[in-house]
Amino acid sequence: MLINSAYILILIITGVGVGFATGLLGVGGGFILAPVQFLLLLSLGIDPDTSIRIAFGTSLAVILPTAISGTYSHYCRKCVLIKPAVIMGIMGFLGGIIGGSIATHVPADILRIIFGLLLIVVSVDFLRFKAPERHQKRSINKYEFVFWGFMTGIASGLLGIGGGVVLVPIMVIILGFKMIDAVGTSSLIIIFTSVGGIISYILNGLYVPNLPPYSIGYINLLQFAILAVASIPMAQVGVLAAHKMPEKQLRYIFAVLLLYISLKMMGVFDLFHLPF
Repeated sequence: MLINSAYILILIITGVGVGFATGLLGVGGGFILAPVQFLLLLSLGIDPDTSIRIAFGTSLAVILPTAISGTYSHYCRKCVLIKPAVIMGIMGFLGGIIGGSIATHVPADILRIIFGLLLIVVSVDFLRFKAPERHQKRSINKYEFVFWGFMTGIASGLLGIGGGVVLVPIMVIILGFKMIDAVGTSSLIIIFTSVGGIISYILNGLYVPNLPPYSIGYINLLQFAILAVASIPMAQVGVLAAHKMPEKQLRYIFAVLLLYISLKMMGVFDLFHLPF
């Protein structure tokens, strides 16, 4: 895999953005990592089906240490709810294995469409959502954590995301979490879900021919190293920003970013020849 300085620079910038997004919004950053890597791998002449799977698998590998970094900072600020995080995380781990296995057998174009449509739905819901003036605690059945954790895990493995893009809106809109608690708790859950997906992408890609050099299954170690070095320290910066920013602004930033990435992933800008 021959890469030039521009390729490396794009990966570094992407890693910085992902690290910041992880700390700020409690998301894994796969919605940034996956499209960027996919397009870069295509530019190297790697076929779309292999490119999308490497992009998803490597995204999850980068998400893991970045999420650990962000979780630690949120935990120190008492914004990680351990019990729901553990329940949802364990179920997310199991769902991540299943989702990753499904993804290795689904055509690239279908994955891109699913990914984009999912993000559009989430972004619209988040823009329309109005948080109550007072966050009232309600009794949540543990089976709700089990269900949503498992579904988030499947989305994580299937689409190469940590699951935060789905999980944070669910925790805020459906489960009634405060935004900052949802961000912090999501960071911990992402650790579980990403591990499940990583295992699946490695095992399902071990004997696949014509993978790029430095690949273990569908995870490319070269891209992982560049992205992780840039993203891990930036997660700390994102956490600091999250605790200084009003909840409404956090939701708007989250929603607009998701909408852009969804359109980019589905090729809408290319269809209309827009330079975005």
